[in-house]
Order: sequence, then structure tokens, then C-alpha cells
Amino acid sequence: MRPSEVETLRDRIGRSDRLSDRFLWGRADTVSLAALVESPTIADAHAFAGRSVLVLTQRPLSAARAFVELDGLARRMIICPPGLGDAQVEWLAEAGCFDAAVIDHERPVASRAEVVARIEPAAGALAQHPSPRSETDWVMFTSGTTGAPKLAVHTLHGLTGAIGPRALDEDNARIWGTFYDVRRYGGLQILLRALLGGESLVLAEPGEDMAEFLARLAMRGATHITGTPSHWRTALMHSAIEAIRPRYIRISGEIADQPLLNALKTWFPGAAIVHAYASTEAGVGFEVDDGLEGFPARLLEGEGPVQMRVRDDVLQVRSARTARRYLDPSLPLMDADGFVDTGDFVERRGDRFFFVGRRGGIINVGGLKVHPEEVEAVINSHPDVQISRVKGRRNPISGMVVVAEVAPADGLVGLDEARVRNEILAICDRSLERHKIPMRITFVPALPMTPGGKLARDEAAIAG
Repeated sequence: MRPSEVETLRDRIGRSDRLSDRFLWGRADTVSLAALVESPTIADAHAFAGRSVLVLTQRPLSAARAFVELDGLARRMIICPPGLGDAQVEWLAEAGCFDAAVIDHERPVASRAEVVARIEPAAGALAQHPSPRSETDWVMFTSGTTGAPKLAVHTLHGLTGAIGPRALDEDNARIWGTFYDVRRYGGLQILLRALLGGESLVLAEPGEDMAEFLARLAMRGATHITGTPSHWRTALMHSAIEAIRPRYIRISGEIADQPLLNALKTWFPGAAIVHAYASTEAGVGFEVDDGLEGFPARLLEGEGPVQMRVRDDVLQVRSARTARRYLDPSLPLMDADGFVDTGDFVERRGDRFFFVGRRGGIINVGGLKVHPEEVEAVINSHPDVQISRVKGRRNPISGMVVVAEVAPADGLVGLDEARVRNEILAICDRSLERHKIPMRITFVPALPMTPGGKLARDEAAIAG
């Protein structure tokens, strides 16, 4: 692609009207979309032309500035998620993945790059934007922040494939808010939706208290709010949720079960509630807006922009929205037909498919498979349960047995543990096969989430 043919993120944002009235709101700093497009933030951006650039920032707003500055200029952007340790950055350096870095704080490990610059709004205010050189690869971490990173390579065209055109309507303006960090796939999708629609966005900060972020969403009048099921379950536990009045709620990243969909509809009866399927490798697959968990089987039919199929009970996806490849060329991303294996198990019941779990999370009970998410969905249907986590516990007879941790909706104070435990077990007995029923239920005040906003499942099994 010749430089004159490169359409950058800056170009696409610039086509919207009234950019000076639209903002990205961080926790402590704000930028208008007009300033994002017009004011350079890297003093000598020319030095990054054709380079592989590590985007290593603390603040998500700094990362958003870097995306606009570098798209079409850098050969590659490696987008570092929050919480990425120095060991992982060192691994990237040793593998020769980057030769430049942009930062917004002191990060000694970044000195491994040949060129390093700080994202500072005033630093390049008098500079000219360099001309685009080529299409930029957007490289994203697929999961976790430990061990050797696994990196998926996208293009701006693929990342925005699910974002349709929208005319700006002042009377129906959207103000987006996202629990996701914009350096992860789900958050980046929402950032791009806001930027390309000429709309505003309230960005969550790493480690920000949920009640504080809900208050910021309310203060900015957020109309469209997105997050994982774990984000939303946590939000529902805070009184600050009473202050937000979204018109649109979007859920993705984990299985959206019926109890959560029902709870959100009860809290926000006037809102459109959508759960979407997407992954860093497969891109955005589909959206479901009928208020029911799972997805219609008809979505696997036809030849639309996204084709899906089920092989060995696992969902596979093919579309122009999928990543092009993994950064490591030895890792295959798709099969010979162009389908990405998502690792998500589905089960057909009538005219609908339901997600039942991930390939890597299966608990083996005496040779029988148990998907933790399937058991959690049953436990979460109890009205006194806010969220649950199911694991395997080692057992000398069956190898593993199922155990569960439960965070009650109203906390531990005054909880009648015996009653709730017996009622949960009764629900499980009616809904699950015997080997899937938890042998032990422990009540806890809260359950941990990963930096990406998903229920933390770092311990596949616990000792018995």
C-alpha cells in the first residue's frame, strides 16, 4: 500500500464534525477529539517512522494519544496492557519485537529501545504531523501477563470491521463509558467506536475503585456502558450504581448468563442490553439483543461478514475481523480454511447454542468433564448469590472433585450460610449431573478479577 493510500486513525477521526465538543475523560486528565487529531504529542515523531514501537504507558489516555500519533507512521505498535511486568517487556526485547518505545512515566526497561519518547501533550505542540508511511500492525496481548507473551497482529481495518457508520445526532448524542482498559481488545473496540463516531468516552483507570468510576460515569452522563459480566456483577454490589442511567449496556468477555441479564434488565428497564461475542484472536463475532443467554443457531447459517461453525463442540470463527496472525510465526492462528479455533465450548439446545466453558478450564472428575462456567451459571441463579467461582480439588479416588466459592449479594454479615448452601445444592441437584455438583461450598466476601475484568481463574485446582 502506497503512503498516499494509507487512511490512518487520525484521518478517520477527522471526518467527524464538532470534535471540539467531544472528549476522552480520564481519571485526572481530559482531551478533546479535536486536540487528539490536531496536536502532536511526540516531539520528534519522525523518529518512529517504520519502527516497531512498544506502547508502554501507565494511563489509558496516554495510550489513546499514542494510537492516533503512531497509526500509519510506525510499522508496528505493541500495545502493553496494564500490569505487564518488566520480565515480559524484557522477553519482548530479547526476542527483538521492538526497537522503539513511547512512555508516560519512568520505566527503565524501556531503555532497551533505540528510540524512546514520552507522551506529553505540550511536547510537540508546534511540530507537524509526519506523513503516513504504511499500514500499521496493531499487536495485542491475547491473555494473561505472565510467561512468554502470546501476541495477535491486527490492522485498523480489521479492528473496526464491526463498527458501522453513524451520523452524529446532537439530540441523541452518545457518551460511552467502559470498565475495560483501552489497551485490551474489548476496551480498544469501545475507544474506536467513540473516536470514529465523533463521540465522548469515560475511561477507567487501572486500580480505580468501582464506586469512584461509577460516580464518574454518572457525572459525565454516560449513555452507553460496556464491561465484562464480572464488571457488571461487581458494579451491582455498589450503591453508586443507582446514579447511572444508561440507554445501552454491552457485555462481552465472559459468558453472559441469564441471572445477570435479568438483573441488569431489572435495574435498567429502559436500557437496550446486548451481549457480544469477541476475542482478541477472532475479533468481533456477533451481538445478541433478545435478552436471552446463548445465541440463535441461525447465526451459524449463511455467508455474512462473519462465518461460524462448531467442530468437536468448539466454536470456530472466520472473518475479515480476525487477527492476521500471531507475532510469533511458529504459532498457527487459523486452519487451512481460515477459521480461528476460539477454544469456547458450546452446546446446542433446540434452536439456540449456549456457551458452557473454555477448553483450558475443564475439571476432570473420574474421567467425566466438568466446565466450571456451567456450574457457576446454576449457582448464580440463586437470588442470594452475586458471583461464584468453581474449581477442582484433588481427590485420591476420582482425581478431582468440584468445589465452589460464593460471594453473596448482600455480603457475609447476617448470612444464613446453612440455608443458602442447602438451597444452592438443591438447585444444582435439579439442574446438573451428579459429578458436576459441588462437594464443598465456601462463602467469601468477594472474588478476584484479572486486570482485564474477568473472573480470575489462575488456580486450576486446589489441594485437598
